[in-house]
Amino acid sequence: MHADLVGRVAQQVEDRMGSAVGAVFANCFANTLSTTMTAMPDGTTFMVTGDIPAMWLRDSTAQLTPYLHFVAEDQALADTVASVSRRQLEYVLIDPYANAFNRAPDGAGHADDATTMDPWVWERKYEIDSLCYPIRLAYDLWERTGRTDHLDRFAEVAGAAIALWTVEQDHETGSSYRFERPDPLLPSDTLVRQGRGPRTVRTGLTWSAFRPSDDATTLGFNIPGNAFAVTELRHVAELATAVLDDADLARRATALADEIDHAIRTHGVLDHPDHGTVLAYEVDGAGASLLMDDANVPSLLSLPFLGWCDPDDALYRRTRAAVLSPTNPSWFSGAAGSGIGSPHTPGRNVWPIALAVQGLTATDPDERALLLRQLCATHAGTELMHESFDVDDPTTYTRPWFSWANAMFCEFVLDLAGLRAAPVRVPVSGRGTR
Repeated sequence: MHADLVGRVAQQVEDRMGSAVGAVFANCFANTLSTTMTAMPDGTTFMVTGDIPAMWLRDSTAQLTPYLHFVAEDQALADTVASVSRRQLEYVLIDPYANAFNRAPDGAGHADDATTMDPWVWERKYEIDSLCYPIRLAYDLWERTGRTDHLDRFAEVAGAAIALWTVEQDHETGSSYRFERPDPLLPSDTLVRQGRGPRTVRTGLTWSAFRPSDDATTLGFNIPGNAFAVTELRHVAELATAVLDDADLARRATALADEIDHAIRTHGVLDHPDHGTVLAYEVDGAGASLLMDDANVPSLLSLPFLGWCDPDDALYRRTRAAVLSPTNPSWFSGAAGSGIGSPHTPGRNVWPIALAVQGLTATDPDERALLLRQLCATHAGTELMHESFDVDDPTTYTRPWFSWANAMFCEFVLDLAGLRAAPVRVPVSGRGTR
């Protein structure tokens, strides 16, 4: 699929970055388009994450990230992205609390979980980012091409997200969401308190049952997820004004974004003895806070990449220094390098996703070059990125096929090669307009 585009971009990367980097890039860049997508009879596209036969709202957006730089010049690629976006929006309207969906309403996946399941739903672990990512993909495609044919149900989805995030600002008294997994493999696969999750106090932040790793939150209010919501609510307001002619939707999105952003800066910070005032990873609103970071995005490390702040923002720089140090229990250093991992994978495993995000948010050319060398030296000869690898032995890794990691490696390489195009909205006519 899209072989001409893949070949052309891969050659540009090789010409600019050399054959060693070019070979890994070519393999990763071709992988998502050739292995993860299935065209559906309704004109949408179903995407698997890799070695799991379900479509995650988060992953399917992240998997397409490096291809968005070329949608303005490639109508067929833009059509593919639009078909994924339409399917995402339909899924959200089936269940805005779900994070992953089936190709058909066959009840596959975690049907035994104690929550309100639908046969379309593979898993119903509620995460803030599961609503952020479809908004982001819909917005990005419009911003880069001007097309709006994928936005027919966007206002409904945006309204559902705003309603849910508002309810979950007061999870204790306002939410009916519950989740328990019978006989979980790990405690992080289920929620405490008979499925209600950790107790929280209203602050203006919005609650999340799970992190973007699909692990349960410890304190309920995930700060990177809230920051991502702020960014995407502002995108909703922009689309509501420029495309949908919906002043009320724009007003509601802006008001909620402002409220959550204020709450992050008021309740989502802590004083660290070595790093000063930094962002917490999670808080409960009652005074407890957790300083860590996770490899999955949204993360504290990824905040400039998500658009919440600039890379040189002082609060972000202090936070970045903290999470890229032993202060972060998920940061590891070993014979193969150093980086951020996750409680979701074995101890001392570093994630290529986090290494790529570190590179994308770094301002030091030497740091960026070092991270590229580390990524190209730790794929264990497969020329693909894995979920994670042992920082002392990269031949020990998890998930041999993980499309999100391939995509983030490609995004980082495109940035280094000067091929990561800044979005420029392009007015179009005919197909792809509304």
